[in-house]
Amino acid sequence: MSVQSQNIATEFLEKDRALFNTLFDERFEEKMADAKAEESTSLCLMVTKGTLDWAYPPFIIASTASALGWDVSMFFTFYGLTLLRKQLDLRLSALGNPAMPMKMPYGPKWFRDVQWKMPNLVMATVPGFENMATAMMRKTLVEKGVAPVSELRELCLEGDVRLIGCQMTLDLFGWPKDEFIDGISEWAGAATYLSIAGDAKVNLYM
Repeated sequence: MSVQSQNIATEFLEKDRALFNTLFDERFEEKMADAKAEESTSLCLMVTKGTLDWAYPPFIIASTASALGWDVSMFFTFYGLTLLRKQLDLRLSALGNPAMPMKMPYGPKWFRDVQWKMPNLVMATVPGFENMATAMMRKTLVEKGVAPVSELRELCLEGDVRLIGCQMTLDLFGWPKDEFIDGISEWAGAATYLSIAGDAKVNLYM
């Protein structure tokens, strides 16, 4: 083989090698992107309750999942929609809750260790019992260093959690939209929720 022929063959080989490397790199990047997409987990929460004790679980789970890189959506409907108000005035109702009231958050240790058992009749008839239960819960949360609901909600917003308000609930109760935070991604209904829930790997009802 002549020198010229050898040079031509070498040139073709180098071009083929360069093309192969390019194709390999592109295919490798595609596979890595697919693997990363498969690893990401999606979470959809339906939030239906608006009391102080029920406000914490959805925001804690959503903010934690977002911090872990999950794609998180929260659908707030009925009383759960109140958790998206600008001004939060969350209450705690002990009536009908078999786990309430909780232990006292203040006083001597023996007093705080007592598990107070009060019948529903007492909780329903004693004036101001709900206010007392709410104050006790708030004091306990502060003493234990638990972040307020407003801060947990802000963490969700910072973590790009999708907050969806139920349009039907808004119309049902006649609440004006200007009473709600600006971070709501959209106002939608059951069809939107089902579409998101159908694609989510994890679904929770709260």
